[in-house]
Amino acid sequence: MIDNRKLYTYKESFGFFADQLIWPERRNFSRELIEEAFGGDHPARRLALEYGNRMEAFGLDEIQEMYTATFDFQKDCALYMTWFKFEDARERGQMLAKLKVLYEMYGLEMPDEELSDYLPLMLEFLYAAEWLDDPRTPDSFRILMAVLEDGTYHLVKALEKEESPYFHLVKGLRETFKACIEQEAPAHEHG
Repeated sequence: MIDNRKLYTYKESFGFFADQLIWPERRNFSRELIEEAFGGDHPARRLALEYGNRMEAFGLDEIQEMYTATFDFQKDCALYMTWFKFEDARERGQMLAKLKVLYEMYGLEMPDEELSDYLPLMLEFLYAAEWLDDPRTPDSFRILMAVLEDGTYHLVKALEKEESPYFHLVKGLRETFKACIEQEAPAHEHG
């Protein structure tokens, strides 16, 4: 289970992750941006810096070509988090509807042209919505986090195989989620 309070402390970085995974219209990763989004103790700091270092070697045109080649033409690198599990099965439609209702519950409107399992949209939701003190969050986020965990697992494996700079970004996202997993208290044995 996710510790939502801890997850909330990483809100700024979810905005950075979302910005990096949408269509690149400008080079929007600088050391300063990374420093702002990933403090010294952030679990993804090292990976975000590695991502930034690798991306600095490319111009905008090259980044756009890489983005298209990676996310549009590699089926295994889809940014749609339920695709890996359901592809076009009916269950996927049900999950998309649940996610859409979740966003609307917190006052965010879905863009008509986008599916609710689009990773940048999901990350933008974590960044922009005010969900921390909402009593619905613990139950609602179980579905959201399960979709993110499952989808990013497949995505990070595919990006690693492609040796993509985006691997470091998605790996950092997964490390952020991992740092927010609640640790169960050890059971005491009675003798």
